[in-house]
Amino acid sequence: MVVAQVPAAVPFLTSDGVRLALLDSGPADAPVTVVFVHGWTSDSTTWDDVLPLLTAPVRTIRFDLRGHGGSDPAPPGTATIERLGADLAELVEERVPDGKLVLVGHSMGAMAVMALAEQRPELVEKRVAGVLLFSGAAAGLADATFGLPRWVLAGEQKLTARLARVSRPVIARRTAALRPGVRWLAFGRRPSRAHVAKAARQFGRAHPASMAGFRVSLTEHDRLAALAALRCVPVVVLSGSRDRLCTPAQARAIAAELPSATFVAFPEAGHMLPFERPAELARHIDRLAAPH
Repeated sequence: MVVAQVPAAVPFLTSDGVRLALLDSGPADAPVTVVFVHGWTSDSTTWDDVLPLLTAPVRTIRFDLRGHGGSDPAPPGTATIERLGADLAELVEERVPDGKLVLVGHSMGAMAVMALAEQRPELVEKRVAGVLLFSGAAAGLADATFGLPRWVLAGEQKLTARLARVSRPVIARRTAALRPGVRWLAFGRRPSRAHVAKAARQFGRAHPASMAGFRVSLTEHDRLAALAALRCVPVVVLSGSRDRLCTPAQARAIAAELPSATFVAFPEAGHMLPFERPAELARHIDRLAAPH
């Protein structure tokens, strides 16, 4: 079923005044609303290949995180995973005040879902029918090497600091030069050129200073204990076997904290499962959204 978009979606305004670009699609009276949360340096176009493959009669909400895509930059001090969890809670309470929810989080979006569970466990218990977490981690990113030597990582940290001082248009004009690095870091075996180019363009639409802030927050992220709030709902954890950014071991650590969770690893896939395995993601979302 192709999910029709609601025309003229209205941006969502957070409690601290940040406007988030948002698309609200599907029947307003659907019994389940699926909320999609993308990852670091991506945006809501991450879900373009997944949504047309959904068959469940659901409403869908996808939005650009603060500092990403068409949303406002994150004000100083707010480019944090904690704040993303608060944004997600506010969005749900205002735009979906009733009915069941399925939360779908990719990479840093999965971490935002964990932050929501940490801050609002009662919301999870009462409203959430299922959670799909993939290409994410609950902790351990401070020591992540992404398959790179330590001396390269030191250079990456300096580059991130420099990017914070570069204007977004400058980066956007140079996304073609980013494609080899994006391909190696974010994708598995034999990705399509179109998908690599799209991921690079997403990077170019992110706000540089916000990217740098979130990069720091990623290293501080530790929400293993917060996963306890998700034990009351069905959870599916997915990982690509070639994911260098959030490894299969980190995904398995999430599943280990959730004894009833389903864990699936996709051979040869990398970090960008919405591009690499959209049909499989859609099937898992359909199952979580099905009546229980």
